[in-house]
Amino acid sequence: MRFGTRVRARREQLGLSRGDLAKRLGVSPSAIGNYETGVSFPKEDIMLRLFDCLDTDPNELFQDSFQSGGQVLTHRERTLLREYRELSALGRESVHALMDALRAYRDEAEASPSAAEPRMIPLYRTPAAAGYAAPAFGSDFDYIPVKGDVPPGAEFAVRIQGDSMSPLIEDGSVVYVNRDPLKSGDVGIFCVDGDIFCKQYHKDRAGIVYLFSLNRERSDADVILTAAGGRSLACFGRVILRRTPPLPGMA
Repeated sequence: MRFGTRVRARREQLGLSRGDLAKRLGVSPSAIGNYETGVSFPKEDIMLRLFDCLDTDPNELFQDSFQSGGQVLTHRERTLLREYRELSALGRESVHALMDALRAYRDEAEASPSAAEPRMIPLYRTPAAAGYAAPAFGSDFDYIPVKGDVPPGAEFAVRIQGDSMSPLIEDGSVVYVNRDPLKSGDVGIFCVDGDIFCKQYHKDRAGIVYLFSLNRERSDADVILTAAGGRSLACFGRVILRRTPPLPGMA
C-alpha cells in the first residue's frame, strides 16, 4: 500500500471524512484528496500534524517504503510498547521475567522433537475358558498405545487364555486383529452361539466351516459348523500373524 492509501485507510478507520481531517490540519478537503491519491505530498509541518490527527506515526504510514519490513512496528506492537513504558519498575521486571520464561520454553520445545500422539486401539481384556478370547466385545476393554511391536494395520487386540492355539499363540498372550476378509488357513476371532473363540478358519466345498485349534492335542476344542446345524457364526476379524500356519493334516 502507498502512503496515500494508508492515510485514507487510517482516516476511514477513525470515521473521519476528508472535510473533517482537512479542518484538523488547516488545509482544504481537495488537499486531503491529493495526499491520498498521490498527486501531492504534505509539507513537513502538515505531516507532523497528520500523525497526531490520525493517532499514528511514520512507521505506520511509511512502512511500505522500508526495505526491511521486520523493523516496522504494527499498531498492536506500538500499543504494547506504550503500555510497557507506562508500567512501574516492578511491572517491567515482571514482564522481563515472563519473556525469559517464554523464550526458555520456546527453546526447549525447539530442541526436543515433539512426540506424536500415539494411536490407541482397544484391548479386550476378559478371558474365558481354554481356547476362548474375550467374550464382551461391546465394552470390556482398555485402550493401549500402538508402539513398535504392534502391526501397523491392527484395529484392536485380544488377550487369549488357554493352550489350544499354542505354540503359535501362547496362553495369556495378546493378538492383534484387523477386519480384513478371512481366507482359508487364516486365524480369526469368532463368535459362535455367543461364545468368542480364537481359531484357524477353513471352509470346504460343501460349505462346512471348521474352526481348528492349532494345538492338535486340543482337537477337542475344534468347532465344526454345518448349514443344517442351526448354530450362529460371526467373525470379528483376522489375527495378524507373521506367517499363515498350515491347516491340520496339510503341513
